[in-house]
This record gives sequence, structure tokens and C-alpha cells, in this order.
Amino acid sequence: MLTAGEVAGLIVATAWAVLVCFLAMVLVRLARLLTETTKMVSDLSERVVPLLEDVTATVGEANRQLIAVEAIAKDVKQVSGHVVKVSDVTQSLVTGPLIKVAALSHGIKQALRVRGRSNLRMLERRRR
Repeated sequence: MLTAGEVAGLIVATAWAVLVCFLAMVLVRLARLLTETTKMVSDLSERVVPLLEDVTATVGEANRQLIAVEAIAKDVKQVSGHVVKVSDVTQSLVTGPLIKVAALSHGIKQALRVRGRSNLRMLERRRR
């Protein structure tokens, strides 16, 4: 028969063997997980590198287009400035004579009214 010390040693050895087997299984699963993670990272890097190159090309093209738009906007600003100047000159050239013509026509109308009234007075005097 086994003594109490031998039974205790046998229980400890069995518990130790179970613990080692459990840890071995955990380590095997952890190794598989790391292997799969490494594969996923390598696959992802293979996919991401071309995407990053495409993004870089797209950003470069967008920058070139923005430079072109900026040049167009600058030209439009210059053209609108010129249009304002031409509009001011046209306004001063057209409105000045129009005001003079309007004043002249008003003066002529007033003169005709006054003359018409004086002609009416003369006719009334002749009739009397």
C-alpha cells in the first residue's frame, strides 16, 4: 500500500501533468492564432499598398486640378474687374448725354407750354 506522502505526491504529479497538458493546448492555439494573424496582416499589406498608391495618385491629380481651378478663378476675378471698369465707363458715357437730352427735352416742353400760353393770351386779346 501507498503511504500518505506517496498518495500526495501522486496527486500533485497528476495535477501537474494536467496543468502542463492544458498549457500546451493553450500554447498550440495561441501559435495558430499568431500564424493566422500574420497571414492576415501580410494579405492586408498586399492589398493596402496598391490602395495607398492609388490614393497618392488621386491626391496628386486633385492638387493639379485645384491649381488649374485657382488659375481660372484668378482670371475670372480679373475679367470681372475689367467688366466693372467697362460698365462704369459705359454708364458715364451713356448717362451723361441722356441726362442732357432729358434736360433739353424738358426745357423745350416748358418753352412750348409758355409760348402756347402766350399765344392763347394773344388770341384772347384779339378776340376782345
